[in-house]
Formats: sequence, structure tokens, C-alpha cells
Amino acid sequence: MKVFRIFFRNVRDSFKSVFRNFSLSLASISCITITLLVVSLAIVLSYNVNNIAGLVEKDVTIVTFLKVDITEEEKDAVEQEINGIDGVESYQFQSKMEISKEMMESSDTFKNIMGSWSVDESPIQDTFLVKVDDINHIGKVASKIEKIENVGLVKYGKGMVEQLISVFEVVKKVSIFVVLALILVTAFLISNTIKITIFSRKREIEIMRLVGASNINIKIPFIFEGLFLGILGSIVPIIVTTYGYTVLYSNFDGQIFSPFIKLVVPTPFIYILSALLLVIGMLVGMFGSYRAVRKHLKI
Repeated sequence: MKVFRIFFRNVRDSFKSVFRNFSLSLASISCITITLLVVSLAIVLSYNVNNIAGLVEKDVTIVTFLKVDITEEEKDAVEQEINGIDGVESYQFQSKMEISKEMMESSDTFKNIMGSWSVDESPIQDTFLVKVDDINHIGKVASKIEKIENVGLVKYGKGMVEQLISVFEVVKKVSIFVVLALILVTAFLISNTIKITIFSRKREIEIMRLVGASNINIKIPFIFEGLFLGILGSIVPIIVTTYGYTVLYSNFDGQIFSPFIKLVVPTPFIYILSALLLVIGMLVGMFGSYRAVRKHLKI
């Protein structure tokens, strides 16, 4: 019971101290708010860039053109071989007439040219649209499909896809690095701001030491105070992030510039991000207070 009384007394005193030294606390809260807003923006951009990269990777398809004079039995044989290749996630067969229909629906010019073609007259080839389970294996899968009998041509954007994979890998690594760097910078800025706040209360720490308070008893109230500063400083970034991203997603109908560039769905993304911002604010607030008060205890 005594431990709980001490714990709640420290929490109470820390909470009161935040408002008793409100002008100094406001500086720390403002610093936390501004830096967390920057971190939030970086995370939103990073996560959406990685999401777009993932969608593009999933959309890459190996177009397998079959020979023009292929029989139904031979088509079944090709399908069985494609189905047996390691790395194939899914595939879809498109007949020459289905392809012709799609082309005619997309353009009146195609409709005038292809409208009178019969199945035998059409020069269009039947195809299998193959998707792989890992974009990094697309070259190997395409090579295996090329060797299948009665496959005429295989296309997947060779060269361009490999470059795209390299670009996406760089983007992912850079975005992770930027977010981590911003979090570290945030911790440094908040730590220094809180350090100034605690430095102005050096006399208070010295009095606590003179009356016999142990180092741990001096540290705990300040650490809790940093915790409260972190919570208060994260409120505005959480509200701005939650409301701002929801409005952005709604106004742009979940996409930017093109249906292929889709934004991450707000739920549960904004809740996870809000929790992350709160945790970052709490941790850096506690760390900043601990680091600052520890320095004064060494004097």
C-alpha cells in the first residue's frame, strides 16, 4: 500500500508541477507538438509511398502469349505447367475473343477494324496473365514460362521492372531512415527544451537534496512530469493527423492523380499512428526529463 501511495503522490505532484510552472511547461509542450507534427507528416508520407510501391509491385503481370494455332488440349497442358511453377501466385486465362471485346469497348477505331473478325480470322493470341508471389522472382518465373511448349512470347517489362524494384527498395530504406532520424531529432530537441525547464528549477532540486531526498525520489517526479508534457504535447498532432488524413482521404476519394496511386485506408492506420505519436511523446518526454535531472544530480 505504501508503494502505491508514494506512486500516486508522485503522479499528483508531477501533474501539479506542470501547471505550477506553466510558462516553462508550455515551451516544452510546444516543442513536442511541432516536432511530432513533422514526425507524423513523415510517417504518413513514408507509409503511403511504401503502400503505393507495394500496390505497383502486386500489379506487375507476366503476359504469356500462346501460339496462334494452339489446340484446347495444348492450352490445358500449358495451364498445368504454369500452375506447377514455384513462385506463381495466380493466373488468369484470356481468350483472343475476350481480348478483342475489351479492345473494341475501349476504342471505336478498334471496333471498326475488329468487329467483323471471326475466331479463326483474328490474329490476336490467347494469353495467360500470371502474377508472382514475390516481385523479386518475376524474372525467374518468366524464364520458366518461356520454356513451356506452345508459349509464343512472354512480356513483363523486363529491365524496367528490375529498375522499379531497385527504386522502391531505395525509397523504402530512405523513408525508414528519415522517420527514425526525425524521431531522434525530436528526442534531442525535446530533451534540450526540458533541460532548460529543469535548469530553471535547479534550486528546487538542491533543496530536495538538502532535506535528504534520495536521487531516485528526486528523479521520479520529474520523469512523471516529462510523461505529462509528452502526453499534452501529442494531443494536437494526434487531432491534426486523425482529422487531416481523414479529410484528405475523403476529398481525394482515396487516390492521388490516378486510380493506381491509392492512399492507405484511414482505419485502422490513423489509430495506429495516433498511438505511435502518443508513445513517442511520452517516451521522449520521460527521457528528456531523466537526462536533464540526472545532470543536475551529478553536480
